[in-house]
Amino acid sequence: MKKLLLVFILIFPTLIFSQKIFVVDREYNSDLKIFVVNREYNSDLKVFKVEREYNAEGNEGLWFFVEREYNSDKKVFFVDREYNSDLKIFFVERKYNSGWKNVSKKYLLY
Repeated sequence: MKKLLLVFILIFPTLIFSQKIFVVDREYNSDLKIFVVNREYNSDLKVFKVEREYNAEGNEGLWFFVEREYNSDKKVFFVDREYNSDLKIFFVERKYNSGWKNVSKKYLLY
């Protein structure tokens, strides 16, 4: 029983905090407003777009963009102005480069 509980504790956070993202077309429908910066050092989070849903685990910037809202963990809206955003992201080309630069905003994706 203790082993089962330990396995559940280790696996459960990755199930809760997976990063399946749906892009909405109206700001008021979103959970989060995002601005894409053009320099890595200006970002709060470095994001890598994964190609498979099962690769989008944890809260470390591995995002999988879903086509249906009901399949998503978070609904996002991309804003045109940095001051309108809740989170600034930078898209990286390598999975190992993803991650938080501003951990104080990590709660936004829980």
